[in-house]
Amino acid sequence: MEYRDIVMPNYDHCILGTISSILKYYNVDTKYKSSEKLDVILNERKYKNVIFLILDGLGENILRPISPDGYLRKNQIDIVTSVYPSTTTAALTSYYSGKTPYETGWIAWSQYFKEYGRALDVFSRNESYLHEPLKSPLIDVYKTVINYESIFSQIEKASPDVKAYEIEPDYAERRATRSVNANNLDELIMNIKDLCTMPDRKFILAYSDNPDGLLHKYGVTSEEAKNFIIDAENKIREMCEAFDENTILIVSADHGHKDIDKSYTLLDYPEIQECLIMPPSLESRVLSFWVKDDMKQIFEERFNNIFQNEFWLMTKSEFLDKYHMLGYGDKHYKIDDFIGNYVALSVAGSMIRIETFLAEGKPVKKSTHCGLSKEEMEVPVFVMRK
Repeated sequence: MEYRDIVMPNYDHCILGTISSILKYYNVDTKYKSSEKLDVILNERKYKNVIFLILDGLGENILRPISPDGYLRKNQIDIVTSVYPSTTTAALTSYYSGKTPYETGWIAWSQYFKEYGRALDVFSRNESYLHEPLKSPLIDVYKTVINYESIFSQIEKASPDVKAYEIEPDYAERRATRSVNANNLDELIMNIKDLCTMPDRKFILAYSDNPDGLLHKYGVTSEEAKNFIIDAENKIREMCEAFDENTILIVSADHGHKDIDKSYTLLDYPEIQECLIMPPSLESRVLSFWVKDDMKQIFEERFNNIFQNEFWLMTKSEFLDKYHMLGYGDKHYKIDDFIGNYVALSVAGSMIRIETFLAEGKPVKKSTHCGLSKEEMEVPVFVMRK
């Protein structure tokens, strides 16, 4: 079946290009294609402060109807795709590592670790179904299995005169040795201003978990999301007006959002459950299936009979090797564990809840991501400097 109105990840023109340009600017060797437009701007001068602000969930198609002629739009230099899956786990890790999901092994919210015999929500480190932390594991998979060198470390090694900072909410994992807490936009902007007054050359990555949180809760067209975005735009403008010519601000996102029209659970489809070795994992708009060898054809027929108009069912080989959905590079050795023999990718407004009879899945959100719609995959890039 041919799927229209979808956006495939373009690893030659995606969010990875933004961070690759920043890494190149600081003399870090990177094998990924950087953003030509951002390269030109960064090479205009040796900036004292380079700030990269990530507004989680602020996709191109979220901002455009809310503020088509606002401050951000006037300073827009590009539209790129997210990596795939178009989700915070994969996309933020690409920003934090400068690598594709194919290389990091950070793919989606819930990944199965045979080391624990559990699926883990990898960002929160909780067991995926009971939502409980693991008790005294014998090994730490985050240190030994899915570890990576952060861009903060890479930058400070390649440019010893630069200090690299991160500004994150309290709950976020720390990836830089210089880390500052900020739990809302006002705190985030205050900390950016304070850091910029310090004399050293510095790179600052600042992360806001909104509008993503508001979009999940209230939806794409909600007043809550609209008000946050307009307020953020005004506060970013005010901050930039106070900067001098030695500071540059790059603003982008990790992915966009799409409102959910329909929610399914596989618990209602015993004919599909019969084909599976274990429950699916990843996310509700991109699911990985481990299917019994003697039921693969039956599974394809049954799944497509129900979901073909809403989910694109790929084999593992198609997902990884034909379409390169996770990108390119040196394949992380856990990819073959994390990806079953089939993957279903959302091409409509539907989701399939990841749940078992042991525990209900997470509540259905008004809006989410991980699919292939332009709303989820297209990400704007803005640059502000004097």
